[in-house]
Amino acid sequence: MRPMRPEDEPAVIALLHKVSPEDLRQRFLHPIKEFQHSFVARLTQLDYARAMAFVAIDPEAGEVIGVVRLHADSRYEKAEYAILLRSDLKGRGLGWQLMQLLIDYARAEGLTALFGEVSNENITMLAMCRELGFDVTGNPQEPGISGVSLNLAPADGAPFRDSR
Repeated sequence: MRPMRPEDEPAVIALLHKVSPEDLRQRFLHPIKEFQHSFVARLTQLDYARAMAFVAIDPEAGEVIGVVRLHADSRYEKAEYAILLRSDLKGRGLGWQLMQLLIDYARAEGLTALFGEVSNENITMLAMCRELGFDVTGNPQEPGISGVSLNLAPADGAPFRDSR
């Protein structure tokens, strides 16, 4: 796993082609049929002052097999996250590892919370969020979507410390 770079665009396109239409719909909350340059560029060209993404790479094939990202609010306090795995690799712990990496990164950056929206049909993601300590709540404005949030503040109320 390593930070995403703009030159990862072709590898991310290859990843998107290995994700089922249903998994793409659950990730983007609407059907995705084409992967235009502008769409993929938004995924790979980050404003590192407010965003970070990590890619998981298959060491044998050199292919991107998963991506996790966050995008912080303008005050750099809370961040929305997203994750996408190659469909044939779901259920093997890769999503868990990517999410744990992102949570550790967010804490080291001093963010106070991670949040996201998850389709209620994505029971695997909702279960993983619960296991990772996220609160899961319904969304009255969008009944098919749950909001998930993780408080990153230290339990003892101590200030954040970046160990770098």
